[in-house]
Amino acid sequence: MDTLASRHARHLRPAALAAAASLLAAAPAQAADETLDYDLTALGDADVAPGLPPAAPAPASHFQDSEVDQDILLPPARPQDDDPDRKWSRDYLAIAAGVVTAPSYNGSDERVVLPGFYLRGRLSGFSFSTRGTNLQVDLIRQRRGQRIDWKFGPLINLRSDRTGRIKDPQVEALGERKMAVEAGISAGVTYSGLITSKYDQLGARIVVLKDISGRHGSWVASPTIEYGTPISKRAYVGLSASVNIYGKGFGDYYYDIDPAGSAASGLPVYDGAGRKATAGKYTIGVAGAYALSGDLRKGFVLIGGVQYGRMTSRFAASPIVRIAGDADQWIGGAGVAYQF
Repeated sequence: MDTLASRHARHLRPAALAAAASLLAAAPAQAADETLDYDLTALGDADVAPGLPPAAPAPASHFQDSEVDQDILLPPARPQDDDPDRKWSRDYLAIAAGVVTAPSYNGSDERVVLPGFYLRGRLSGFSFSTRGTNLQVDLIRQRRGQRIDWKFGPLINLRSDRTGRIKDPQVEALGERKMAVEAGISAGVTYSGLITSKYDQLGARIVVLKDISGRHGSWVASPTIEYGTPISKRAYVGLSASVNIYGKGFGDYYYDIDPAGSAASGLPVYDGAGRKATAGKYTIGVAGAYALSGDLRKGFVLIGGVQYGRMTSRFAASPIVRIAGDADQWIGGAGVAYQF
């Protein structure tokens, strides 16, 4: 499931490991030769997202573009996992790296290829994860074997949209934006054992971020719904859908064009995006993982996914999108992860 800075790092997309995946066809989770006999407690939460993988809240760094399920990695198996007295879900650490192709800015029709990474783990029941340029921590400890998992915790994000790598000459003429530092909360709930088996998960969450750096001076809210299921011990697939709601200052800073900007770029004057809070983008995504070791909880895991986003309303009407860019936004990527 846009997320944590040298000039290079700020261009990493929270959807860093969201990639083109051909994992839409799922075999029954309880395949006779590969039944899942362990507790898949880390499947839920996604930000599509996955994740796909963040990735991730979540683009140079659109926080919700990270929301293709980042939770496509499972906690690694350890000898102490069989301890009947263990109270909290198992500790683990997972790191991943890959490449992502994404629009050069949110609403662009030009593409860039960037490196991507993420780190996620759990210690004594407390979970944490990064998605590109954001970091979030779940302050509600996860108990071993629980079917309902409530999540709540802080999140910090570096938003570097239009801070560089702008390929369109008209948008570039409007001038680069300064990196925004945003802080907020992530809250949600996941429920295990709904459709395919006792291991699949359905989750709902919302992320709310506020600019604390004085750049756009506004806020972003993003509700997300996600579903994920293991296909076998080797494979997992996740789906997600979300919408981004932007405050007035956000629209004014990134999508409105004043007379000076119009004269410099040739784009018409526009003030619609900053008039009121608006649902400016929705996204849907699919993510997947395949364990090279034969077990999603151990060793190397191939991960990938794809996310489609659509700019809407006053944001889609901005000349930055309508004339210089495109309302249709695709993000794809692939990578490899390793679990400790």
